[in-house]
Amino acid sequence: MDGSKAGSFKEMPLGIDATTEEEYASQSRLLQEFTGISSIDKAWIFKSDSGIGSQAMFSISQPNLSANKRKKFILTSHVLRESNNSVNFQWAPFPVEMTGVSVMVPSPSGAKLLVVRDPEKESPCQFEIWGRAQVEKEFHIPQSVHGSVYADGWFQGISWNSDETLIAYVAEEPCPSKPTFTGQGYKNSTSADKDFGNWTGQGDWKEEWGETYAAKQQAALFVMNINSGETQAVKGIEKSLSVGQVVWAPPVRGSHQYLVFVGWSEGTRKLGIKYCFNRPCALYAVRAPNFESEADGPELKDSSTEDSPVVNLTQSITSALYPQFSPDGKFLLFLSARSAVDSGVHSATDSLHIIDWPMDGVLSSSTKIVDVIPVIMCAEDGYFPGLYCSSFLSNPWLSDGCTMILSSVWGSCLVILSVNVLSGEVLRISPTDSNFSWNVLTLDGDNIIAVSSSPVDVPHIKYGYLVDKESKDTAWSWLNVSRPTNACSEKVESLISSLQFSILKIPIRDVSYSLTKGATKPFEAIFVSSKTKRSDPCDPLIVFLHGGPHIVSLSSFSKSLAFLSSIGFNLLIVNYRGSLGFGEEALQSLPGNIGSQDVNDVLVAIDHVIDMGLASPSKIAVLGGSHGGFLTTHLIGQAPDKFAAAATRNPACNLALMVGTTDIPDWCYVEAYGSEGKNTFTEAPSAEHLTLFHRKSPISHSSKVKTPTLFLLGAQDVRLPVFTGLQYARALKEKGVPVKVIVFPNDTHAIERPQSDFESFLNIGVWFKKYLS
Repeated sequence: MDGSKAGSFKEMPLGIDATTEEEYASQSRLLQEFTGISSIDKAWIFKSDSGIGSQAMFSISQPNLSANKRKKFILTSHVLRESNNSVNFQWAPFPVEMTGVSVMVPSPSGAKLLVVRDPEKESPCQFEIWGRAQVEKEFHIPQSVHGSVYADGWFQGISWNSDETLIAYVAEEPCPSKPTFTGQGYKNSTSADKDFGNWTGQGDWKEEWGETYAAKQQAALFVMNINSGETQAVKGIEKSLSVGQVVWAPPVRGSHQYLVFVGWSEGTRKLGIKYCFNRPCALYAVRAPNFESEADGPELKDSSTEDSPVVNLTQSITSALYPQFSPDGKFLLFLSARSAVDSGVHSATDSLHIIDWPMDGVLSSSTKIVDVIPVIMCAEDGYFPGLYCSSFLSNPWLSDGCTMILSSVWGSCLVILSVNVLSGEVLRISPTDSNFSWNVLTLDGDNIIAVSSSPVDVPHIKYGYLVDKESKDTAWSWLNVSRPTNACSEKVESLISSLQFSILKIPIRDVSYSLTKGATKPFEAIFVSSKTKRSDPCDPLIVFLHGGPHIVSLSSFSKSLAFLSSIGFNLLIVNYRGSLGFGEEALQSLPGNIGSQDVNDVLVAIDHVIDMGLASPSKIAVLGGSHGGFLTTHLIGQAPDKFAAAATRNPACNLALMVGTTDIPDWCYVEAYGSEGKNTFTEAPSAEHLTLFHRKSPISHSSKVKTPTLFLLGAQDVRLPVFTGLQYARALKEKGVPVKVIVFPNDTHAIERPQSDFESFLNIGVWFKKYLS
């Protein structure tokens, strides 16, 4: 064989021709530039050593495609407020990579920094205590004490006590011992036989909290003394209680120190908790462990080391999350997802509450809970639609001690609110004339450091201040902060600068059944398009549908969607009724009506932009994952001539199959039956239940589908296991519909590993170019 000819032969990847390969190459180069844009995740403020200005520390992350991980960096800046009209951020010359770091938490004074590094396999968990100039202490906690520290944003909780000597945190319990067997059978734990030829069994199976928590041990509470490194498990907490979000209670002289934490009881089984705020939970108080070094302190009223009872502080409410003490320690504030718990939907409108904290240290389970922000059912246009908040800052308080700053969803935007927790007054303090999304990062005294972005604007840091503190005027002014470097490449900046977006109000159509007032109001859609007219009257349109269904697509920057906009597609991002941010009545109108109301809302939104001359009826694609995939596959079945192409990530295609395999079977009942579904839910669905689930599912319309469809599936998904999507894909193949399936063997529901996310959106771009060009 001619070696030169053999060397010139190039085998194409499976299913790719030369033209498609060139499209892959072109799009992948551009997608890499979008993927490389870093994200600002957190920020902290510290007092400046010079006493002038302050020091800011930003946590930044960036995908590393070659390593298939996210790199974490720290970038610092000296912040100088020069006048009311300017602020100067003096950035460090380079960021510093935090290799292997799972979480960082500064102490209240800012004098110390806790750094926790992930253990590898059976290695100890590494704790580092940093001072301003060096690592002052390093402790290695063996797996026999606890496993990995929870850093997931859900069970995660790390809290310094007031004198910065103790740290409370949540970590995995030690792995339970498993049975050992020998050639003679079971090995007794007291046996002195040598280990040669022994093997370890599996032991009892234990329930887990579902998606992303597979193989993780129970979340338990620990306290470390940072002077000695001694670590103790907190005693007295029932084994059936998973703990998280711990904070220290204010110290009371002569009394034990207490910890306040959120506890979730598993009941008869642990249902999936990721993205699910409908799991009942409460705030509990428990006595912190005593350490020998505390013996020199004030004499305790009760020095007993016996387990003290754990006190449920919120017995009268079904949900209590994110405990936060007021600066003076007189009251305890918390967020409640009781609307989700009581109705059964996975997320709903939040409420905010406080309870008085006993200054004598005597706790009671019958403390009165006071409403600060109630659940808003239906707001008038332009008014506060309700609270939709996923967390609080570690220190959200202004200097008056009663005003907290937080971020919350308002329609299709994330906004910054000030909340007076004594009066209940809520003010929108990010610009009311902005359709951008704003997220608070940290407070600099009574000033705010935030990040602002839009679908066509990369995140920018903003600095906010109250215009006149002395008057009753509550106007805030926002200053632009200079960037340390370019946020993106010149090519990306040029592409997104040619784009524009608007938020459309979409009137609902064909109201044929009884609806609450909130459910009759228009819903919203974000429309992204080119500023310049191309040769065709309208660019091809991608209809993007969020999952949940009770979440929301925000008017913030998304690298993946900006990439699709930059390769020639307009976007219609639909926040159908049932989305967060529009009041509880609109949200609760969807359960019981999935597959009809949400499908109709999307079709109405599409017709709306067609009627406005913004879209061509022959050039429309649809894209969605999870419940967005449920809608995508419903739409191509119910409106088979509407879409030229479709793509979906881990779709819910068959509820009758899903209910027996998912970690959230209750979701199927609540969304299919409505409010009655919470009480109808059973682990043994009847034939009647399965019939309704099939009728509500996209697979019931699969015989009508004509649309070429791309499926992107995570093999480790326990929310919507991979065979849910495969069954639907095979049904389309059976009918001769063009189908492409990519399965990511190590990905869960979100398909968020950097390489998987990259390959997903590269294939989406190529697929849509193929069928819409």
